[in-house]
Amino acid sequence: MSKQKNFEATLEKLETIVKELEGGELGLDGSIKKFENGLKLYQDCRELLKDAEKKITILTENLKEEQYQEEA
Repeated sequence: MSKQKNFEATLEKLETIVKELEGGELGLDGSIKKFENGLKLYQDCRELLKDAEKKITILTENLKEEQYQEEA
């Protein structure tokens, strides 16, 4: 996918699908397709959160290293 994924936009799409599924107005085939799309969006959200967690870990480690070097 060429465009950058955005967590908030992806989550919003997922929430929309959940509301549509809960609405009960979709037929079986439509519900299955929405559910499949929802699973993909869920996986995308998880991946984006993992990436954010990795970045935070790296930033925190870098900050600790800088503080250690200042104390030495």
